[in-house]
Amino acid sequence: MSAAAAENSSAPVVIVGAGLAGLTAALHLADTVPVVVLAKRELNVGATAWAQGGIVGVLGSDDSIDSHVRDTQEAGAGLVDEVTARFIAERSAQAVAWLVDQGVPFTPDDTGPLGLHLTREGGHAVRRIAHAADATGKAIHDQLLAAAEAHPNITLRERWMALDLITSRHLKRDEQPRCYGIYALDIDRQRVEALEARAVILATGGAGKVYRYTTNPDTSTGDGIAMAWRAGCRVANMEFIQFHPTCLYHPQERSFLITEAMRGEGGHLKLPDGTRFMAAHDDRLELAPRDIVARAIDFEMKKHGLDYVLLDATHLGEAFLREHFPTIHARCLALGIDIARQPIPVVPAVHFTCGGVVTDLQGRSDMPGLYAVGETTYTGLHGANRLASNSLLECVVVGQTCADDILSRSSPEPMALPAWDESQVEDADEQVVIAHNWDELRLVMWNYVGIVRTTKRLERALHRIALLRNEIDDYYANFRVTRDLLELRNLVDCAELIVRSALARHESRGLHFSRDYPATLPVSFPTVLVRAPRRRPSEVAPSAAWLDSLKQGH
Repeated sequence: MSAAAAENSSAPVVIVGAGLAGLTAALHLADTVPVVVLAKRELNVGATAWAQGGIVGVLGSDDSIDSHVRDTQEAGAGLVDEVTARFIAERSAQAVAWLVDQGVPFTPDDTGPLGLHLTREGGHAVRRIAHAADATGKAIHDQLLAAAEAHPNITLRERWMALDLITSRHLKRDEQPRCYGIYALDIDRQRVEALEARAVILATGGAGKVYRYTTNPDTSTGDGIAMAWRAGCRVANMEFIQFHPTCLYHPQERSFLITEAMRGEGGHLKLPDGTRFMAAHDDRLELAPRDIVARAIDFEMKKHGLDYVLLDATHLGEAFLREHFPTIHARCLALGIDIARQPIPVVPAVHFTCGGVVTDLQGRSDMPGLYAVGETTYTGLHGANRLASNSLLECVVVGQTCADDILSRSSPEPMALPAWDESQVEDADEQVVIAHNWDELRLVMWNYVGIVRTTKRLERALHRIALLRNEIDDYYANFRVTRDLLELRNLVDCAELIVRSALARHESRGLHFSRDYPATLPVSFPTVLVRAPRRRPSEVAPSAAWLDSLKQGH
């Protein structure tokens, strides 16, 4: 499709989510087509802004594409798609250069490639992480958001939340299912609107809030995964929930992440008596992949009856810590912890959703007109465990290829979309029901579907989730929608997908560790869930086939 033809298309591309993935796609699209970006809270709230570590760039003379691919595969524990990993790695230098061109203030080093200081994180063989001190995500997000706000062809809508996709079924069209737009709630006006779209991009992040303790922001409620699943798209590898090993343990701060780069720069994990313990778990010590470090901490906490372990960086020196970790130093100091003189109390917490909506390397889902990018997706890159700092890279690379694919295609014919029907519902009478079910769901997931799992625990979780789903579905059918209700509805979908994926994997691999199946199988495959037609969302069938579409596109 020519640029002129694209410009004549009236319907915008609607992007759900205003993080790095969504903004990257928006900025690559907006010179040619109109773009609408929806953020269900304020525009500066989201997982990107919380990212501390950095973005992978194969830039140094001591590095190579092959080395990055090997590290990605090793961290992914045998489930990484090599074609995907190589595709992403080959474009990493271009991705970092694009961010530099956008004005992102990475930490400089006159002797470094592109004039950047590169750090090292767990699982990486060399220094290849471009960063902006210890607040890389915020630096990137602030710059791209400013660019989006200044672009005349991008409309940013704050406090708008997508409910569901508008597909051929809503239009009663007898055709291959296609996405034509979305229903979205204007939270401030409490009104649902139907938004037509030449394409919809889901960039809603992960589902970390399905657990009681997480480093994720409140926006991480699995919205894109749940919407795509309800529309009939495949979802894969949802059992692989990454627990970041080091979340600050403090009564006033339950979601503050202590970046992996602190261990990369030489921080030591210790018991309260000062004993280092990682040597008993992995030869790579504190630089082992996240799943190994998280399980090691979990093991030591349970063995010794501890509420936390310690991350000691005092030997790095105050000047070094202030320069390289200013955000962590300042935040901990405000909480009474001087990291230059005291070790930091840390615990594992849910950090990243390694599975999601099945897409190819252009972000295309199973449904024409529907794309997904970033943590919402399963591309085959992360396998059974994400390698540190690959996530921001994936957002930039696939955000661009997704935009390119949309611009290469003809826009669908204009459609009159059916309005949202509220004629049979009323205002909710007891919001406490939502709050109670939200708390119960997250507690069930934390207790039964955590770092170490058993079949009995998973079955108990599935039973409780079924009861909660019935209550939530009944509530949804009878009352007007609110953001809290929609997030709860999406979380219960994601919880069920996680549990069913975990039950389908009869081995321990990467982030999924089962006491009933402690061995790792010699050959394994992704867990792909397919929603059965015309049945409840809970009725799914796992498939063990590699997906050629992830390598070659649909």
